[in-house]
Amino acid sequence: MILRSLPSVDRLLATPALNQLTTQLSHDTLVELARFALQEARQQVNEGASAPSIEALSSRLYELAKSLTAPAMREVINATGVVLHTNLGRAPLSKAAQAAAQAASQGYLDLEFDLESGERGSRLGRVESLITRLTGAEAAFAVNNNAAAVLLGLTSVAAGREVIVSRGQAVEIGGGFRIPDVLAQSGARLVEVGTTNRTYLRDYEAAITPETAALLRVHPSNFQVVGFTTSVSLPDLVGVARERDVLVLDDLGSGCLLDTTRFGLPAEPMVQASVGAGADLVFFSGDKLLGGPQAGLIGGRRELVEKLRRHPLARAMRLDKATIASLAATLLHYLRDEALNEIPVWRMLSTPLIELERRASAWEHALGEGASTVRSDSAIGGGSLPGATLPTWCLALGSSSQTGAQAMALAAALRQATPPVVARIEADIVLLDPRTVLPHQNQALLAACRQAMLSTLFS
Repeated sequence: MILRSLPSVDRLLATPALNQLTTQLSHDTLVELARFALQEARQQVNEGASAPSIEALSSRLYELAKSLTAPAMREVINATGVVLHTNLGRAPLSKAAQAAAQAASQGYLDLEFDLESGERGSRLGRVESLITRLTGAEAAFAVNNNAAAVLLGLTSVAAGREVIVSRGQAVEIGGGFRIPDVLAQSGARLVEVGTTNRTYLRDYEAAITPETAALLRVHPSNFQVVGFTTSVSLPDLVGVARERDVLVLDDLGSGCLLDTTRFGLPAEPMVQASVGAGADLVFFSGDKLLGGPQAGLIGGRRELVEKLRRHPLARAMRLDKATIASLAATLLHYLRDEALNEIPVWRMLSTPLIELERRASAWEHALGEGASTVRSDSAIGGGSLPGATLPTWCLALGSSSQTGAQAMALAAALRQATPPVVARIEADIVLLDPRTVLPHQNQALLAACRQAMLSTLFS
C-alpha cells in the first residue's frame, strides 16, 4: 500500500522544480534518472522506511541531474604553497600554452600533414626539434607521461634481458608506480645491486653479464636517503657501461631545464647534464618542473629513439593535438629565455620573499580582524626536489586559542567557496600562501575568506 503512494515517472518529471532540467538533459536521460530515484525509494520502503514525498523525490532527482551535468573539473585557488600540487593538477600552463591548446582544439590543423608535399607529415616534429635543441640530444620523442616513457624505453631496448638498478633506486612513486613492476611489464629482468643507502661502481661492474642490456638510474623524486650514503655518479656509470658495451638509461622524473640552485633550492638533475654525460636515453616529465602539460619526454641517441618510435606501444601512448600544441609553446619559452617570466611554476619559485610579504600583508589589511601575516615555508611538491622548501609569508586566519576542529571547519568553508580555496593548517591555524595564488585570483580569495570567516563565526 505504501509503495502505491509513490508517484509515476511522468508525475515526478512534471514537478515545477524540475522544469529547468529539460534544457540540460534529454527527456530519455531524465526518465532514466527518475526511474532510478523511484527504485531507490522502493528499496527504502521495502527496508521499513516511510515513502518519501514527491517533493523529496523531486529534490533527489534534481541532485542526480546536477551531479551528471557538473563539470568534470572545477577551477580551484591553490593557497597551499605547494607549487606542483599533484591533486590540484600540478603545473598551471603559461598563457601561451593555454592559447596554443585552445587554438589546436578549434578546428582542423596540420597535425600529421605536410602542407608543402601534400602528404602525411610528422605528428611530433615541432616538439622533437625543440627538445633536441634545448637538451643537446640527437633525437627526441614524446608520449603521454613519464611512466609511459620509461615503460616504452625498457620494452624497446631491454625486453628479455637484464637491467641493473641500485637497490636504493628500485622505488615507488605516486599512484603505486614501482620501478620493479615497470621492469616486469617491459619484459626486462631486474637485477638489484648495492644496498638501500650505499651502492658502489664495483657493484654494477660485478653484476654485468652477457645478458645485461642496460644500467638504469632512477631519480628518487619524492623521498631522500640521508646520512651514511654512497651513490654512483652518472659519468662514472656511463664510463663502465661504455667499457662493457651496455646502455645507460636515466629516469629523471621531474624534467628540469633550469638550475634550481639559483633560487636557493637543492640541485635538481638537469636534462642537458644527463645528455651531456652520455646517457643513451633520458626520460623526463612535461608537467613537473618543465612547467607544461602532462607528457613523458625522451631524448637520446638517434638509433635508440627511432627504435622507440617504431615500437607498437608508441601509438598507444601518443599525445593528443592540444597537448602537443601546449607542450611546444612551453618549450619555446625556454628557447626564448623567458621561462622565469612566462611559465607559472618558475615565476612562483623565483618570486622574491619581499613580494610574498607584500601580498600577504595586503590580504591581511583587506580582511582586518582575525587575519595576520606570518612566516612559513612553501613546498615544491609533485615528485620534485623531495624535502626542499622555500621561505614564504602567509596569511593566517584564526587565533592562537583556536582549536584544531575550528581550523578544520574554516578550511572546509574555504573549500565551499566559488571558486574553492584550498589552504593548509599548521598548529591549528589556517594558512594561505601567496606563492601559489595566481595574481588574478586575489579578489576571489578575499571574498572566500570573508565568507568563510563569517560562516564559521556564527556556526
